[in-house]
Amino acid sequence: MDRAIALVRPGATTADIVSVWPTAQEFGFADEEAAFALQYGHGVGLSIWEKPIFSRLVSFDHPEELKEGMVFALETYWPSADGWGAARIEEEVVVTADGCEVITKFPAEELLIAGPRYIAVGGPLNNQRDSQSHLNTTWGRGEA
Repeated sequence: MDRAIALVRPGATTADIVSVWPTAQEFGFADEEAAFALQYGHGVGLSIWEKPIFSRLVSFDHPEELKEGMVFALETYWPSADGWGAARIEEEVVVTADGCEVITKFPAEELLIAGPRYIAVGGPLNNQRDSQSHLNTTWGRGEA
């Protein structure tokens, strides 16, 4: 993310920015189509996901030139080693005459573990849960 932000300036292209992003294979996907929208950038303003679009899938073949005053989000994704979680950070930037200004106000220098701790009848609820809820119980897993 930081390497990409450092490249943002008038005259740079979306291809320049995505060239420093990891390939899909580097974070566990077969190809850029399978990882589409995980390493992603998009304009913000009137709609969601408007131009310019930043993606390793499309930006190399269809680069868009960055211009002063453009506002867009750059988003990253990286899976955790446990196979369950992932980190996703989004920064909004404005292209300035000599670079860019990050306008996101939440700190992203360190990843935070977010979300409340839940206490259930049986004690603390394990936060590593299967998205198929029945697999979170002994009955659903066929263990009871």
